[in-house]
Amino acid sequence: MPWNAKTALKLGRVSNLPTVWSNTLAGVVLAGASPFNWNIFTLLLAMTFAYTGGMFLNDAFDRKIDAKERPERPIPAGEISAPEVFAAGFTLLVGAVFFTIIAVLGWHGSFTLALTTSILLCGAIVLYNVWHKNNPFSPAIMGVCRMLVYLCAGFTASQHPFSLLYIGALALLAYLIGLTYVAKQENLKKVENLWPVAFIATPIAFGIYSALTDAQVWFPLLILCCWVAFCLYLLRRQQRGDLPRAVVSMIAGIALVDAVFIATTSSLALAGAAVAAFLLTLLLQRYIAGT
Repeated sequence: MPWNAKTALKLGRVSNLPTVWSNTLAGVVLAGASPFNWNIFTLLLAMTFAYTGGMFLNDAFDRKIDAKERPERPIPAGEISAPEVFAAGFTLLVGAVFFTIIAVLGWHGSFTLALTTSILLCGAIVLYNVWHKNNPFSPAIMGVCRMLVYLCAGFTASQHPFSLLYIGALALLAYLIGLTYVAKQENLKKVENLWPVAFIATPIAFGIYSALTDAQVWFPLLILCCWVAFCLYLLRRQQRGDLPRAVVSMIAGIALVDAVFIATTSSLALAGAAVAAFLLTLLLQRYIAGT
């Protein structure tokens, strides 16, 4: 079947790509490196390939379930065949590793760690897609994927990253665990338990701790707090359409988490770039489904 741009955009769920870019920016900054380097574009391309490849494979592996629960998705709708999507997805993951190598060689970061984390990232992406249905550990696996974006970016840009990189990666992992738990309930049309959502508070707690000694952290932190409160309101209200809206809203909120972490490094302008990524995600989600 012939590819077309609309099908590719839907398969790749590209509306969420700005959050991957803000993850990449945060990883570089938290590692103590400057993002004002031409190699940042190669690294952004690598992480774009990793995310998009993972989204393609998600549709390919879930095609039978989507045929029953989401028949509008490209494969069950007959817009593209599963073998084509599998081939494209794995090719994109190979491209992610390749461009990471190009970026780390140009940036003179830690080649071994950057290569290792890029391979682990692609492996975690495949593992999640193969084994996320009825898997109680799938939220953790999804969180590991985003955490590895931080680590891969940090190791690509720096041979000796600051410890803040690891703290931020763990806090992001917690946020993704809570988010993914909620997202797994989307087809149930309700959230049965809200306690895992407490994981989402981890980056907020870190932001409050940092803001006590650095006032500029309050700006992105207040935005994140307001946004999380809005998402929790939707989850509690649970009217028609509230759960899917909460899920895509929390996905957009990943960029706000990045903004808080970046602000802790006294890079308020770069934190503003992450906030811009949040706004761009919301805009794109109006035209391309985020889940």
